[in-house]
Amino acid sequence: MLMLTPREIVRELDRYIIGQTDAKRAVAVALRNRYRRAMLPDDIRDEVTPKNILMVGPTGVGKTEIARRLAKLVDAPFVKVEATKFTEVGYVGRDVESIIRDLVEASIRLVKEQHISRIRLSAEDRVEDRLADLIARPQKPKKVNPLDILLGNKPKEPDLPAEEREQLALQVGSVKERLRRGELEHEMVEIEVEETAPVGEIPGTDLNVNDMLGSIMPKRTKLRRVEVREARRILLAEEEQNMIDMDAVYSEAVTRAEQDGIVFIDEIDKVAGRTGASGGPDVSREGVQRDILPIVEGSTVNTKYGPVKTDHMLFIAAGAFHVSKVTDLIPELQGRFPVRVDLKPLTADDYAQILTQPENALIRQYQLLLGVDGVTLEFDQSAITEIANYAWQANESAENIGARRLHTVLEMILGDIAFNAGGGDAPEVKVTVDAEYVRRQLSQDVHAKDVKKYIL
Repeated sequence: MLMLTPREIVRELDRYIIGQTDAKRAVAVALRNRYRRAMLPDDIRDEVTPKNILMVGPTGVGKTEIARRLAKLVDAPFVKVEATKFTEVGYVGRDVESIIRDLVEASIRLVKEQHISRIRLSAEDRVEDRLADLIARPQKPKKVNPLDILLGNKPKEPDLPAEEREQLALQVGSVKERLRRGELEHEMVEIEVEETAPVGEIPGTDLNVNDMLGSIMPKRTKLRRVEVREARRILLAEEEQNMIDMDAVYSEAVTRAEQDGIVFIDEIDKVAGRTGASGGPDVSREGVQRDILPIVEGSTVNTKYGPVKTDHMLFIAAGAFHVSKVTDLIPELQGRFPVRVDLKPLTADDYAQILTQPENALIRQYQLLLGVDGVTLEFDQSAITEIANYAWQANESAENIGARRLHTVLEMILGDIAFNAGGGDAPEVKVTVDAEYVRRQLSQDVHAKDVKKYIL
């Protein structure tokens, strides 16, 4: 785990998320406590459980982004789920334990990629050897024994005389040099690839028929004729898969999920029963909460990779709580989220900063996108201020969707530019967006809103 201090974590989050200092501090402390726990003696380590976090705030203010960036920051297994998708009383929904199974799958992908990165250079050398051999060696039809097909055995290559072997080695060496210079990228080669069978999942479980029969049934292969650049990609994936120890990957992934896993439960307010209500949908909402409760409290979930404990996973829940209140959650679930932070609504100044300051700022994204078609896009400060004010006013007068409003506004402003850009013979142009241009592009939307006031 990356050993960052809380201040360093907040500083990293500030690169992508504007404001919400309290929420950043809370998740930073929770993350640092994991490292602190790992340094404790064995007899007390298991007694220290994560302090789960409940983030309360309107949509589009950064709740999901904080959790997602946090997981990337520490390279931890992360899964985002919506509370409304899980089993409700009287309805068919997803099994709540599938949250943990999804987390384990995410952990496997993460650990597998890390293992692959360690052997990638060796795998690339092997692929180069195979490609050079495929190009240099004459492709002759092989006599196939039906028994070999049944047993999954590959036919043996015939032994060559010493003189032919020496000549072949020279040819292979020459081909390798050309491969390294990129001269053979469009050369056609014939490679043997494994046939992909359709996924046969057993309904209601995470079991796969192909996984169960994989060790019994021989793998079926077929020949494909592809360019060298495509063959390199296919063979590299095959070599990487052969070189890593998947048993070690599964074992490490389960441990990482148990110790470092982060589960983000969004829209938890949608399953909060309203005070004083009894029966109807509120009963089913409470049913979802009681289903979620065991995995948050700490339980063991059976997966196809073995039992997985949830005791030390970090759970972050979030909700707007416009209609319901936090106290409408069942007391047991409230108690499992001891750290509660309120995220503030965004101001016009926040919108202006979101447009320009983060590393993935929206304006920078549009500049890069349009730059592909030779358009140099610039915004002066008056345009940024005008966009921010319009987004804030739109959220105040209509549905408040937070920073997502900026996507809508920018699409309206840049729609004509994006449509007219492009074309092989189009000259490079420079476009400067100012406040006047912004007002002109948004005037139709403002007029439409004014008209709606008089329609009954």
